[in-house]
Amino acid sequence: MIRSSFIQRVIILFLTGPGLGGNFFLLVKHMHKIVMAPGKKPTDAILIHLALSNIMTLCARVISGILSAFLLSNFLGNIICKTVIYLNRMARSLSICTTCFLSVVQAITISPRNTLWRKFKPHTAWQVLPHLLLFWVFSFLISSNLLHYITAIKSMNESHVRTYSGYCYMLPAPQMVRWLFLCLMALRDITFQSLMGCSSGYMALYLYKHHKHVLYLQSSRFAKYPSPEIRATQSTLILMTCFLFFYWTDFILSFYIGITLSEESATLNTKILLEVGYASLSPFILISRDANR
Repeated sequence: MIRSSFIQRVIILFLTGPGLGGNFFLLVKHMHKIVMAPGKKPTDAILIHLALSNIMTLCARVISGILSAFLLSNFLGNIICKTVIYLNRMARSLSICTTCFLSVVQAITISPRNTLWRKFKPHTAWQVLPHLLLFWVFSFLISSNLLHYITAIKSMNESHVRTYSGYCYMLPAPQMVRWLFLCLMALRDITFQSLMGCSSGYMALYLYKHHKHVLYLQSSRFAKYPSPEIRATQSTLILMTCFLFFYWTDFILSFYIGITLSEESATLNTKILLEVGYASLSPFILISRDANR
């Protein structure tokens, strides 16, 4: 059992390597665009924020895996334990908010000029910064319960304390507090992922209409290559599909664990793989989009 758990942690650590490399590449690339390019696109700031949230997710999992796999938890105090778990929860919330924001901005960008929501399109990177700051404040508040109920010291009775992540333990919380934060997280996930689904559906419909138009103009030299906006929309749509799969499954597992207080290793490891999966896969989808330009 111990050997199996060790192998699972090593596999998760191995999967995070390419993910960290891809996200750092994406981060540096779009930071260079923000600094050097004359036209600072709003999507550059959003992609920098998405890469940062993915790096936070992967780094938190790497640190947690190393400390658990190599039994270094004895050298840790409550502060480091709370920090690692809290950053992981914050990163998940930021990833949900940022990916939804990217989907909505892309849907607005490709919408016709005479539509009502076109006037909400951000034109510079600075115009999206207040939204990103709001995501940080929101994520900080919705994860604040972990600062009180997560501990690295198993000082209570075995039946009253449950393992949260390797060396960290969740202290018992009042029923009202537990349900309050579960409902807030469920409301966040349902709201942002539903909004993301609607914008993705709109983009899919737009791409379908564009495809029919291209087939009609097949012989025209103007229809030989898709526009940059269409290519960006296609990659964003693929990204949204991956996100909705990973995070709806993760949401169901998280809600199940929160209600039942489950400590099944299979459920917990599946949840970790879902978190690591999207954070590792998403930068390569975005990088492949830029490579095809």
